Amino acid sequence: QVQLVESGGGLVQAGGSLRLSCAASGGTFSRYAMGWFRQAPGKEREFVAVISWGGSNSVYVDSVKGRFTISRDNAKNTVYLQMNSLKPEDTAVYYCAAEDSAVLSRRASLYDLWGQGTQVTVSS
Repeated sequence: QVQLVESGGGLVQAGGSLRLSCAASGGTFSRYAMGWFRQAPGKEREFVAVISWGGSNSVYVDSVKGRFTISRDNAKNTVYLQMNSLKPEDTAVYYCAAEDSAVLSRRASLYDLWGQGTQVTVSS
């Protein structure tokens, strides 16, 4: 069973950058599509981005297109989320998730495995 651990969150000023990492252990990382979701206080968990098992395809929510980039290194069993031009509305707990499917899903319910989350706070 793959286990996921996120890191890289923190406090940053608006316009700044952060890079989140999600390290996988205990299974075959490369078989999974990997997604990032976020959840702000009082809101539902929101899809952010997903990348295919091989890294050649990715999908983003409109609000982060052009600012965030998802990538993966299967040799290191790690997926990344590079976040640039951060805005206060990006403040949330960010979760990585694994989907045992070739479909790049936006639906949280279709993901099989989840990390514990990392807090990102963007100050204005």
